[in-house]
Amino acid sequence: MIFPWEWLEQAYQRLQDKVIQTPLTQDEVAAITLKWENQQITGSFKVRGALNRALTLQPWEIEKGLVCASAGNHGQGVAYAAKLLGASCIVFTYEGASAHKIEQMRQLGAKVHIVPGHYADAERAGLEYARSHQATWISPYNDPQVIAGQATVGLELIEQWKAEIPASVVVPVGGGGLAAGIALAMQRLPHPPKVIGVQSEASAYFHALFHQNNKKEVVEWESLADGLAGDVEDNSITIPLVKTHLFDLRLVSEKEIAEAIRFAWQRYGERIEGSAAVTLAAVLSRKVDELPATLIISGGNIDPQIFENILHS
Repeated sequence: MIFPWEWLEQAYQRLQDKVIQTPLTQDEVAAITLKWENQQITGSFKVRGALNRALTLQPWEIEKGLVCASAGNHGQGVAYAAKLLGASCIVFTYEGASAHKIEQMRQLGAKVHIVPGHYADAERAGLEYARSHQATWISPYNDPQVIAGQATVGLELIEQWKAEIPASVVVPVGGGGLAAGIALAMQRLPHPPKVIGVQSEASAYFHALFHQNNKKEVVEWESLADGLAGDVEDNSITIPLVKTHLFDLRLVSEKEIAEAIRFAWQRYGERIEGSAAVTLAAVLSRKVDELPATLIISGGNIDPQIFENILHS
């Protein structure tokens, strides 16, 4: 797929005074730098893509109201964007979604519909609702302007690195929007680092697509990385982008994710969610050894009780 570079530049300019340029810190002992998107508005990188997409809408699209599906972070991003634009916002989520994230979406003004089943069921319900009500659908990943918004994480990294380009950038993968965006941003460099995706063994849809070109055999179970869980739309534009531009896609266990959450708090004093912890888990478990590496810590919206349980387990 041809993805115009101008879309990334336009997104960067569009969001410059609307999102936080999150810090990049160094851990010399571990040979890593960490991009703290848990410190972003709404506590996650997701607001970048949602807001960039919303800011490209026509007035009549805004008037129809915004609809999305989300485990929580994208829904918060869309709700935040809707609030800025004076639009209504409906989020479809699933019955196993974090109650903490559902409450955060509601606090931002979203009307939340809870659907039986998994994330894929919520996405199907949301798409059908948007079609039948002629509302404006904001995909969490299958949209060029959402991907361009997520790519601004990568463009910020290039500025923050200056001349010290790492061997790899390690990125969480769910629907592939962040990974695709960062990989596209890296093409700006004459010698880009390897972009390595990571997801949980508990919901390895994109891993199966990347390595076997087929996800029929994937079995999903409950994951601490709830923001990465769920199937990927069959026609998603992220599939060819990720397969073309990522160096590899690797898996971590639920135990390794929990250990990374605990490590981030004890070592850096940072509260991170399971979806963000997969990158740190991959380095700590030596499943990623392409060092030095920059890790994308994608969000911090972890349920307080789950966080406490992990710290004291």
